[in-house]
Amino acid sequence: MKPQHWPLYGLRLRTPRLELRLPDLELLNDLASVAADGVHPPDEMPFTIPWTDVPPEERGRATFRHMLSTVADWSVQDWALGLAVLYEGRVVGRQDLTARDFAVTGQVSTGSWLGLAHQGRGIGTEMRAAVLHLAFAELGARTAVSSAMTDNPRSLGVSHRLGYLPDGTTVAAVRGAPVTLQRLRMDRARWEEYRSVEVTVEGLDGCRAEFGA
Repeated sequence: MKPQHWPLYGLRLRTPRLELRLPDLELLNDLASVAADGVHPPDEMPFTIPWTDVPPEERGRATFRHMLSTVADWSVQDWALGLAVLYEGRVVGRQDLTARDFAVTGQVSTGSWLGLAHQGRGIGTEMRAAVLHLAFAELGARTAVSSAMTDNPRSLGVSHRLGYLPDGTTVAAVRGAPVTLQRLRMDRARWEEYRSVEVTVEGLDGCRAEFGA
């Protein structure tokens, strides 16, 4: 796909095992299929928005539509970069990097999911390291924040390995019940101390201004 009118389609992040990029329609179809196949056991709900409660077909369709909306709704003041994660050439999950008023705050947030078949291999850590490199090394971010339910040790483990520090807790309503979320924060110095994944970035010059960097 030629990124003539939306240069973000030319952005590539690469780590030793992964490639992250904005999915074209073919990759988006593959990503939706991964979501439809399941991203967590049915007796768990690791997300504050229970988008995975619907049947597989609806889950895939919702993923497809939501990813398109992140392109359609993009603005310099409020952007959401949703990247397909490829492992050995196959889509295995999604990694988001989002920000509001980034030019003023210098703060980004991350979110992600992996297909069930691809969990437990360290991919989650590597793909978040990729977008943290984009944020801090390439866009000049000052802080990165994240959050996870206190009973979600995998997500919390990824954050701790990458250098995030606890930043208090908050309560959200999920499926009509309260859940406690651990907030996490990392500044540039902490990121530099903990960075351990080699990341290369391609195609950023053509779309840097879209981030408010």
